[in-house]
Amino acid sequence: MIKLSKMSMKEEIIQIGKQAKNASYDLALLSDKIKNEALILASENIKIKTKEIIKANEKDLIEAKKKKISPALLDRLLLNEERIQSICDGMVQITNLENPVGKILSQWKRPNGLIIERVSVPLGVIGVIYESRPNVAADAAALCLKSNNATILRGGSESFYSSSILIKIINQSYKTMGLPKGVLQNIPTTSREAVGLLLQMDKYVDVFVPRGGRSLIERVIKESRVPVFRHLDGICHTYVQKSSNIKKALEIVVNAKMRRPGICGATETLLIDEEILESHLPIIIKALREKNCEIRGDKEVLRIDNLVIEANEQDWETEYLDSIISIKTVKNGVKEAVTHINKYGSGHTDSIISETKSDVELFLNKVDSGIVMHNTSTQFADGGEFGMGAEIGISTSKLHARGPVGVAQLTSFKYKVRGDGQIRP
Repeated sequence: MIKLSKMSMKEEIIQIGKQAKNASYDLALLSDKIKNEALILASENIKIKTKEIIKANEKDLIEAKKKKISPALLDRLLLNEERIQSICDGMVQITNLENPVGKILSQWKRPNGLIIERVSVPLGVIGVIYESRPNVAADAAALCLKSNNATILRGGSESFYSSSILIKIINQSYKTMGLPKGVLQNIPTTSREAVGLLLQMDKYVDVFVPRGGRSLIERVIKESRVPVFRHLDGICHTYVQKSSNIKKALEIVVNAKMRRPGICGATETLLIDEEILESHLPIIIKALREKNCEIRGDKEVLRIDNLVIEANEQDWETEYLDSIISIKTVKNGVKEAVTHINKYGSGHTDSIISETKSDVELFLNKVDSGIVMHNTSTQFADGGEFGMGAEIGISTSKLHARGPVGVAQLTSFKYKVRGDGQIRP
């Protein structure tokens, strides 16, 4: 890892910012054909260098295990042949998306003859600060290029070697295609000071995307001088309503919690109607335990299963990112479930398992989250699964972008006004 003095670190980061800003002006005019060819080449080169990437990833895994990082976070960090292939596939899928830049969003003619167009344009320079998931580097690079944005990446120490080699391969591919210098850059140090310096770069960076734990995201929100695509937590809920099909509910709940417990779309709290505690809950608990999931629950849940750990108030507002689930009994139907979610949730993703149309519609309309679901797993909260190719993150804010942030969300717009000599009276 590169360590720099404070002065040289500041100078280097400013230089990175300048290069990115300059590149963004040229990128604004880059054709969709060239963007797609560059991404396909990058995908091919990543595939060719799979073994090198895995070796770099092994270095990160060794260091992470020394730090006793949780199994869920180790899973986020792991790169194998299957996941590298998925990275490559994701890049290719992004090339199949419609070009998000240069679209005429609306057009009208004024009585004075002025013709006004609202046209989609890139945001400019996007800074991505992330922790343990090296695939973020590839996803961010691809999404930002497709939307004609320059990218500055700063990965955490956990994924340093994995991220560095991915960025190197992608940059080599971009260079081969003749893309502007500075289109994709990496902050070459894991120093926390570097993050602070980067967050002050309002002259060069247009928006930040933090990907990581609460402490990282809180810091970015607090210190950034530019807008942030934010989500602090992924406190996701699955509500099993009394009309739910037991087989469907079982499969969805187990998948929503245990497919990958460490991702932000994993269900952390199960809500279940009191009427079906005895019929549904023992089966669900048994299946979760078989996958080594720790169960915490309220007094009604303990009455059903005395091996359950009693939950407290903190459990309802905790993102475990681990094989732990809290279970709360719902006594007064969908309105109570919605109230609980809106109080304790993080605005990320919440799902209802139900066959009652009126309750489903009430849930979907009243839960105040970026993603609301019916009869499916919260783990589908993913830009790739939404047909976006990939995502740069999940936004729980309500300005500009909400939910998965894909290529369309990485654009803004400008007004083009065409006249023929008009002057304002």
